[in-house]
Amino acid sequence: MSIPNSYLRQGKDLLFMSFGILLYVTGFVCFQLPYQITTGGVAGLGAVIFYATGFPAQYTFFLLNVILLLIALRILGVKFMLNTIYAVIFMTILMGVMQDLVRNPEDGSFPQILGDQRFMACVIGAVLEGLGLGVVFLNNGSTGGTDIVAAVVNKYRDVSLGQIIMLADVVIISSSYLQFHSIELLLFGYCTMIIEAFALDYSMNAVRQSVQFMIFSQKYDEIATEIAKTGRGVTVLDGEGWYTKKARKVLVVLCRRRESTHIFRIIRTIDPSAFVSQGKVAGVFGEGFDKIKGK
Repeated sequence: MSIPNSYLRQGKDLLFMSFGILLYVTGFVCFQLPYQITTGGVAGLGAVIFYATGFPAQYTFFLLNVILLLIALRILGVKFMLNTIYAVIFMTILMGVMQDLVRNPEDGSFPQILGDQRFMACVIGAVLEGLGLGVVFLNNGSTGGTDIVAAVVNKYRDVSLGQIIMLADVVIISSSYLQFHSIELLLFGYCTMIIEAFALDYSMNAVRQSVQFMIFSQKYDEIATEIAKTGRGVTVLDGEGWYTKKARKVLVVLCRRRESTHIFRIIRTIDPSAFVSQGKVAGVFGEGFDKIKGK
């Protein structure tokens, strides 16, 4: 008996979400906690409480997310929250396991892998966290926390998710000053937030980097035939030169960035004098490209 495609997609999402959470937890436990760097989100708030009281960050992360999930389940619905519930549970368990693995058994401290290189720890930790979140988001997931708050507020107010999350992260990171009274650590926290945001954007856009060609050539039929052989579709548009007032055909081709070199070779081989415009597009969805995803 074959497995339904919906179950295969859900299994793939959970697998990649788990990998993304592993990246995030590695950055948080191995590079943020040992250097007392505060990141954003509920994990960052858990870190602040841990620095102040010694209460394990994963328990704070779990308890706060349970409260937020109970509120969100009523407002956003069960279907929206299923992947988030899995992510919260898996992330809580993984945080505890990884802390036990890296903790010094003699005094319970976390080893500073990079010695006194706190800035490098800030950069590496933030990159891992950003990439991890990107993998989770790309696979219909969420790590909960401020994401839930943002989704709830966004449902009733005309405020973007990014603005809400950014505001929450600034408040959480700023609260670390009450514990350490250190401008240096506060700035490291802000650097972490910024680097994490860039890494998140990069990881989400990297897999969607596609290009669009507009090709003007008298030999459009030959070019279209050769491009079609690569497996990419070609659309032929009717155009007219404003200066010459002559009708001409325009080819429109969408492809992955890595395929653009091959497209150029085809054009150059058939018509070296062709006029070609290449533009980067943020995302292409549909057959042969990314699937349209939504919760």
